Amino acid sequence: MIILDSALERRGREGNPVRVGLIGAGAIGGAIAQQLLSPVVGIELAAIAGRNRARVEEIVGGSRVLVSDDPLLVCSAPDVDVIIEATGDAEAGARVTLEAIEHGKHVVLVNAELAATLGPILRVRAEQKGLVVSYTDGDEPGILMNLYRYATTIGCRPVLAGNVKGLLDPYRTPETQQDFAAQWGQKPRMVTSFADGTKLSMEMTLVANATGFGVARRGMMGHRVAHVKDVPTLYDGDALLERGLVDFVLGAEPGSGGFLVVHDDEPSRREWMRYFKLGDGPFYVFYQPWHLPHLEAPLTAARAVLFHDAAVAPRAGPVCEVVTLAKRDLHAGERLDGVGGFTCYGSIENVEVSRARRLLPMALSGECTVTRDVARDEPIGIEDVEIPPGRLGDELYAEQTAMFDVARGV
Repeated sequence: MIILDSALERRGREGNPVRVGLIGAGAIGGAIAQQLLSPVVGIELAAIAGRNRARVEEIVGGSRVLVSDDPLLVCSAPDVDVIIEATGDAEAGARVTLEAIEHGKHVVLVNAELAATLGPILRVRAEQKGLVVSYTDGDEPGILMNLYRYATTIGCRPVLAGNVKGLLDPYRTPETQQDFAAQWGQKPRMVTSFADGTKLSMEMTLVANATGFGVARRGMMGHRVAHVKDVPTLYDGDALLERGLVDFVLGAEPGSGGFLVVHDDEPSRREWMRYFKLGDGPFYVFYQPWHLPHLEAPLTAARAVLFHDAAVAPRAGPVCEVVTLAKRDLHAGERLDGVGGFTCYGSIENVEVSRARRLLPMALSGECTVTRDVARDEPIGIEDVEIPPGRLGDELYAEQTAMFDVARGV
């Protein structure tokens, strides 16, 4: 979105910057705040809310920014154009998003758990008010959707969108990840969700729902490969053309970011691709070897306000969902501790399977009580748990399911 630089420069010259309200002051929220408080042009931090007011005040220093421990106050502030939601919690994020929509604010989610689980219904709610709800640029889903739109615009057909991972171990816990989290100033549960594959599944569900691509199997294939340029050799081309896929690779150079495999079988175009060292085709790989969500979330906010454009949003209903699997043997009466915990992990699944088996969404698993014994790696169904009463996330998920099951003719 290079056009953003000119549009933001113009807003800066006019003294009318895009004004951002930020919800969440953890590691990623704090980094986004610092970016907005730096001399970026045409966009500024107007308000910030976090549970730890002292930390929030430390982040903003002496800046003229509204500081609050009440996120709903920021959502209703009249001089805020767009909300960046960075709590990392689906329940809290859902409340913030609906409040922001109610007050006419666009919303940028830096909350994969919320976007992957309730993105379709939140998009419906936003569009009813003429607003945008988008996942952020800079994280892998944003990278992949920018590559997808680029490839489509130049006449190529995307067939596979992928994430580059260095580690995947579904049995990691906050205990095993404690030292790594401390080293980087992050919470052990958040780091655990990276290592155990839950965050990966959330991210690729976002891409699946934005592209219509599915998964070859629950959890994806996860091939190990030396470099992302070699990815097309791992797949049957005819199968990719039949239905696009989301997936990931392990240990591949360049070691970070995301990649997109496209198809182009036109002879003259293939000759030019060969000339420009993209290979013999007809499958080609475009990739970006970095991801910087803390720097790019403000760009997504500007896209929403200035161009009414979403970086990552579902096309319609869910194509994939992130379901809950037992991280260890569980016994009836045990309480699940949700994303990044000791009891369960999340895995991406095609929606036809998750809905037919009524599997429990991972982002809604926290505080649910298991009503039967569950073996390690066994999927947990909605009927296998007692769900805490009164949660907004469950209400929205039920509304989303009913709406899009009808659309699919279920």
